[in-house]
Amino acid sequence: MTDIDKPSNFIQQIINADLNAGRVKEVVTRFPPEPNGYLHIGHAKSICLNFGLAEQFGGHCNLRFDDTNPEKEDDEYVQAIIDDVRWLGFDWGGEPRFASDYFSQLYDWAKYLVNEGKAYICELNAEQMREYRGTLTEAGTNSPYRERPAAESLRLLEQMKVGAIDEGAMTLRAKIDMASPNINMRDPVMYRIKKMPHHRTGDEWNIYPSYDFAHGQEDAIEGVTHSVCTLEFAANRPLYEWFTQNLPLPCTPHQYEFGRLNLNYTMTSKRKLKQLVDEKHVDGWNDPRMPTISGLRRRGVTAASLREFCDSLAVAKTDGIVDLAQFEHFIREDLNNNAMRAMCVLNPLKITLTNYAEDQREMLVAAGHPNRDDLPQRELPFTRELYIDRNDFNEDATLSRKKFKRLVLGDYVRLRSGYVIRADEALKDSDGEIVELICSYVPGTVGEDPPEGIRPRGVIHWVSASSCIDCDLYLYDKLFTVAAPDAGEGSFLDYINPQSLQIVRHCKAEVGLAAATVGQHYQFEREGYYCVDAKHSSAEKLVFNRTINLR
Repeated sequence: MTDIDKPSNFIQQIINADLNAGRVKEVVTRFPPEPNGYLHIGHAKSICLNFGLAEQFGGHCNLRFDDTNPEKEDDEYVQAIIDDVRWLGFDWGGEPRFASDYFSQLYDWAKYLVNEGKAYICELNAEQMREYRGTLTEAGTNSPYRERPAAESLRLLEQMKVGAIDEGAMTLRAKIDMASPNINMRDPVMYRIKKMPHHRTGDEWNIYPSYDFAHGQEDAIEGVTHSVCTLEFAANRPLYEWFTQNLPLPCTPHQYEFGRLNLNYTMTSKRKLKQLVDEKHVDGWNDPRMPTISGLRRRGVTAASLREFCDSLAVAKTDGIVDLAQFEHFIREDLNNNAMRAMCVLNPLKITLTNYAEDQREMLVAAGHPNRDDLPQRELPFTRELYIDRNDFNEDATLSRKKFKRLVLGDYVRLRSGYVIRADEALKDSDGEIVELICSYVPGTVGEDPPEGIRPRGVIHWVSASSCIDCDLYLYDKLFTVAAPDAGEGSFLDYINPQSLQIVRHCKAEVGLAAATVGQHYQFEREGYYCVDAKHSSAEKLVFNRTINLR
């Protein structure tokens, strides 16, 4: 289904109505991550939606960092997020924006609300505020500081700002309604004291705005017309609107919520992902088993497949769980269409062709891709000694061709893009382990049918024993053994898959892969899709990650 054929979602319908009614002249969206961790696949849906809407309606989308919590934020996360969004193929036109760019303006607006009698300095500590807030079924109780004169609140706010007040001693709260059925409206905190340096503003500030106070105002400063976020922020929308309606903003943005992306066998809690990293259950934020965008990229997932997957998902007003197989479909489809072909033998078994001269060497040719003439052909050295996969040989010559379409003693098989060969003898060590196959090749069978009476069982992959590269393969699987690791009893750590990574060393790959670089994708024929690992691979030792198996 093309974009033209796809029915419009409810956000597209809202935008169309706004444009047609003249309420909006230019569509402006934003993607506003907090730089307190790496982006994950759930963020990818939001990125694709916000940037996609802007593109569809000829507007623009801002990349903005909501950096209002200095204790958890870091420049490392900022750069990682920038890299991820760019890798997905999106551009925000200029420099990224930051909530910290607006700290002075936000502070002025906070003072405005105090002067208007709509905010006050509260001296309740965190525990007392929870007691006063009430419950979902019981109204809260007004703070004893709620009617504090504006002049006194302004004086104390300034003291908070310059660092004269201890952390936890005071907060600035909005004066809304302690009896509201929406607990978010019960005099929420606008500013709290945090005496720690900020990754951009340093020691300039001792107070920082809350997300709820900052977010809508940031949207207004940037002229955002449609502030699109996930459903967990739906309960915060009345507060978003209260601030935008009670402040002298340059414009009035509107918030809309959609269902977030949840995948089975996956977890997207930033806190728990950080725990996996900190406790070294995984190899960093970009571990290929992680659902982070950088982890998916390192694993070999393409930006195109991730975008196609996100675009295929419904933009709905409810949350849902998507089967991992749906995502894998898009990965395979893109790699099947675009990945170069190559041969790699994971479990090498040496064969010697007795009727092929020791000093003989041919350069056979194989397609770079079966359906892509634009991809270059591969040259495959063919020599007397080769490697095939141990699993492609069986001593039992009685095996039916239907059951075993590979090499058996006394029978024939075709080497991919090469000759037809026959297994004549299996050499074994003292333990009875097969160490070498003695074979013979059938001349004139490269790209040609064998002579009458010779019928190969099937086609297997191979490499030259003297002209190949040694490499390691990292075989990745699901990180968790259960579909909902966060829903069971006990810790999610109990469900980590002990087989999520298997390392296969000293594999033998065709020699052309010596030039493989990070970012290139390959189908190792009959094995799966692979890419060069960005962390462990080197010129001395290539390491390939399995992105996904063939089916």
